[in-house]
Amino acid sequence: MNDADVLNLARAAGLAHEWTNAFGQPMRVAPDALRAILDALGFPCASDEQCRDSMARLAALHDADRLPALVTGTVGEPIRLAPMPHVAGMPFRIELEDGGHLDGRFPDDVAGGVALPAIDRHGYHRLLVADETATLAVAPPRCFGVADALAARCGGPPSDPRLWGLGVQLYSLRRPGDGGIGDFSGLAALVRAAAAHGASALAISPVHAMFSADVRRYSPYGPSSRLFLNVLHIDPAAVLGAGAMAAALASLGADAAARYAALERHALIDWPAAAALRLALLRRLYEQFRAGGADAEFEQFRRQAGGALQDHARFEALHAWRMAHGESGDWRTWPDGLRDPRSAEVEAFARQHADEVAFHEFLQWHAARGLSGAQKAAREAGMPIGLIADLAVGADNDGSQAWSRQAEIINGLSVGAPPDVLNTRGQSWGLGAFSPHAMQAQGFGAYIEMLRATFAHAGGARIDHVLGLTRLWLVPNGVSPEHGAYLQYPLPDLLRLIALESWRHRAIVIGEDLGTVPEGFDLQLAQAGLLGIRVLMFQRHGARFLRPDEWPRHAIATTTTHDLPTIAGWWQERDIDWRAKLDLLAPGQSEGDARNERARERHELWQALSGAGCAHGAMPAREDGAALLDPSTAFVAATPAPLAILPVEDALALPESPNLPGTVDTHPNWRRRLPQAVDQVLDEAAVARRLAILNRTRSFKEA
Repeated sequence: MNDADVLNLARAAGLAHEWTNAFGQPMRVAPDALRAILDALGFPCASDEQCRDSMARLAALHDADRLPALVTGTVGEPIRLAPMPHVAGMPFRIELEDGGHLDGRFPDDVAGGVALPAIDRHGYHRLLVADETATLAVAPPRCFGVADALAARCGGPPSDPRLWGLGVQLYSLRRPGDGGIGDFSGLAALVRAAAAHGASALAISPVHAMFSADVRRYSPYGPSSRLFLNVLHIDPAAVLGAGAMAAALASLGADAAARYAALERHALIDWPAAAALRLALLRRLYEQFRAGGADAEFEQFRRQAGGALQDHARFEALHAWRMAHGESGDWRTWPDGLRDPRSAEVEAFARQHADEVAFHEFLQWHAARGLSGAQKAAREAGMPIGLIADLAVGADNDGSQAWSRQAEIINGLSVGAPPDVLNTRGQSWGLGAFSPHAMQAQGFGAYIEMLRATFAHAGGARIDHVLGLTRLWLVPNGVSPEHGAYLQYPLPDLLRLIALESWRHRAIVIGEDLGTVPEGFDLQLAQAGLLGIRVLMFQRHGARFLRPDEWPRHAIATTTTHDLPTIAGWWQERDIDWRAKLDLLAPGQSEGDARNERARERHELWQALSGAGCAHGAMPAREDGAALLDPSTAFVAATPAPLAILPVEDALALPESPNLPGTVDTHPNWRRRLPQAVDQVLDEAAVARRLAILNRTRSFKEA
C-alpha cells in the first residue's frame, strides 16, 4: 500500500490528514496513524485489495439507488436530497407526524439532486416512494432558548433575557442521611433553596449510569451508558420510606448504621466504601419491594423504557457475574455469545438471572423518579429552566452503551484531544464515539435515543466537548494521544436533530466549546441557537481582560468550570501549586515563570474588575482569594449573556477545584464534598450576598 492511497481513503472516510494545533502550527498525521484509525473504523487498507474494498464500501454508504434512512431539514425550507436516478418522475407522499400528508412527483431530470417541498411544522415525518421509506427529521431553525423558557414561564417574549443559575457537582451535595454521596433528594432541596434566592437554573454534573460491579470507577465523564442514570444518586429513604430504609440498614449488620453515618462526615467521598454500602442497602430494599408483589408503576416504567433498559440491566447483571467469578468485566474479552446482546447465550443468561436483571431495572426506575422529582421541584419553585443536564462526550468503550450499540459505536478508538495549552501531552479519555458512517446508515437512531435520555428529566442540556459535533480527535487504543486524527461528523444533521429534540422537550442547549475551535464554528452554533460557554479567565484580548459589554450574547457566562481552578484558587495559585507538585507545568516553563505570569494576570484582572465598576480600592493580597468573588460575580452578571452560571465552589469561595485534568489518583478528582448541608449552603451571609448581586440584574418576574 502506498501512502497516496491511504490518504485518498482517509479523505473519503472524513479523516483529516492536516490540522492546526492550539499554537497555530500546521500539523500532519502520519500515514501509519491513519492506517490504524481507518482499520478501527472498519476500512482496513493494509493491501491494495483491502483499500479498494474499503473505498467501495464507503461509496455504498451513499448509494444513490435507495433512499437514505433519515434526512434532516429545517421548517419552511426545501429539503435537499442527493441525486437518485431511480426516483426520477416517480410520485411521492410525505406523511406528517401529527396527521395529514403532502403529495408530489419528482422531476424527470434528477441529475443535480432534488428538493422536497418545504414543511411548515417540525417533527419526524415519513417520505414514501414506491416501496421505500425515509424519515424526514424537520427541525425548527434554532434550539429552544432562554427567551423561550422565560416566555413560557412569565408570558410574552422578553426583549433582553438575562437569567442566572448555579452550577453544582451532584455527588458533592451534603445532607443528613446521605451516606456519603450526594443524592437526588439533596438536589431537590438545593433547587428549592436556589430558586428562593432567585436562580432560574441549576446545572449539574453528569448523572449517567456507571458500573455497579466496579465502584472504583466514579468519574462522571467516564460512564458505562449515557442512556441511563447513576443509581448511586438514589436516596434509599425515598424508595420505600425512612422506616424501610432503617430496617434494611439494620439488616446489613450491627455496625452498618455507624459506617453509614461516618461516611457522611468525610470531606472527600470514599467511593468504594460508600457505593458498596449504598448498593447493599438498595438490594435489601429491592427484596422488600419484591416481597410486596407486582407494582403497576414499575411495570409501566419497564414497558416504556423497552429494549434499551433491558439491554442495560442485562449488561449490569452480566458484568457483575463475570467479575464475581474472577473474569474480565470488559465485554470485548467475553466469549463470542456474550459479546452479542441479541445472542441466545445472553437470552439464556437473562432467564437464569431474571431477578438480578429486574434488580437493575428497579434501580433505574428509582433513579429516574429521583431526577424527575428534582426537576419537578425546580419547576414548582418557579425556575423557568430548572435542571441543566450534562451530556458526557462519550461512554466507556467497555461499558453498557458500547456493548448494546455496537453497530453505531466505534471499537478500537478513544475520544481525546491533541496537545494544547492546558494539556501539553494531549489526552485520550478511553471513551467510545459514534461512527458518523454508521449513524447515517442507521438513521441516527442511537444518537436520537441518547438526546432523548438527556432531555428527559431536565430543562436544559450542556453538551460536553461540543466540538465533537463537527470533528472528534480519535486515538487508537494503546497509542499516544498525539498520534490521533480528527474525524469529521455531519454537523448540519446533528444540529438539526438537537434543535428538534430541544423543542420537543422545551429545553435549552449549551455547548462546551472550549479548546481548539475550528474557524467559524462558534457562528454555526450561534445560528443554531446553541449557546457556547465563555469563562472569565479566557475572555481576553492579548493580556487585557474583555469588558463585560464585549462578551457575546450567544454564549452563557461563567466564572469557571469543573476543569479549571476556582476564582479563589486561581488568585491564590492553588492550580500552580498542584501542577508544580505533579510535574504538569507547560514544557519549558518553570514554577517561578508560572507564578510571575500569574502575578501579572492578577493585576490585569483587578484592573478589569475595577474598570467595570465591580471592584474598588487596592488589589487584595494573593492569600485573599475570597475577596475576588463579589467583584467577579458582579462582572459576569454584567455581561449580555442570556444566562450566567456561578459554580457553587465560587459561590462559597472554595480554593480547590473538582477536577485537575491530566490526573487520576494524584489529585482527589470527583471526590470533594461541599462544607455545608444543602439546606444551609446558600444562606451564609457572603454566599447570599453574591447571589443577591446576580439577582439585581438578572432576576425575572412571573406574569
